[in-house]
Amino acid sequence: MVDLPDRWRAAARGAGVTDPAELTRVGAELLARWREPHRHHHTPDHLAAVLDVVDAHAPSAGRPDLVRLAAWCHDAVYDPRAGGDANERDSAALAGTLLTGAGLPAGAVAEVRRLVLLTAGHAVDPGDADGALLCDADLAVLAAPPEAYDRYAAAIRQEYAHVPDPAFRAGRARVLAGLLALPALYRLPPLARRWEPRARANLTRELATLALP
Repeated sequence: MVDLPDRWRAAARGAGVTDPAELTRVGAELLARWREPHRHHHTPDHLAAVLDVVDAHAPSAGRPDLVRLAAWCHDAVYDPRAGGDANERDSAALAGTLLTGAGLPAGAVAEVRRLVLLTAGHAVDPGDADGALLCDADLAVLAAPPEAYDRYAAAIRQEYAHVPDPAFRAGRARVLAGLLALPALYRLPPLARRWEPRARANLTRELATLALP
C-alpha cells in the first residue's frame, strides 16, 4: 500500500503544486491535523478510505488530483464543538491558504475550496462529476457492513463525548434524517447500485436506536 505522505505528494504534484519544500510542509501539516487526539472517526483511516474510493473511480472525475486534494483538506479542521458548517468553511479557508502558499494555481485552489464546502451538506448539482466523486467517497462509510457501521457510529459518539446523551441523540437524529432526505446518497451509478440500499438501511437502523429510551 502506498503510504499517505506519498499519496499526498503524487496528488499535489499532479494538481500543479510547484514548490517542493512547501509541498512537503503542507502535507505534514495536514496529516498532523488528521492525527489530532480528539478524533475517533475523522482520522487518517477515514482519509485513506476516502482516497481509496477516489482512486478507484478517478476516471469519472474531470480533475481527480483536485478531488484528492479536497479529500485531504475536507476535514482538516475538525472541532466537534463547532456549530453548523463551521468546520467545512474553516477547512476550505485553510485549504486556500496552504495550497496558495504551495504554489497551486488560483483556479485550482478555488476548485478545491468549492469541493471541500460541498461536504457540509453533500448536495451536488447534476453534472458536477468532481463533486459527486468526493461526496460519494466521503459517505462511503454509510454503506459499510452493519458491524463496521456500528463502529463508525460509536466513533462519532466518542468525538461528541462532551455532549449529554439526550442532546446528542437529538442532534445525531437530525443529521441522519437529513441524509435520508437526500434524493440520493450516491451519484456515481456503480456506487449507487452497490451502496444506496445498505447505506439507507444502516441510517434507518441507527435512527431507530436513537429513539429508544
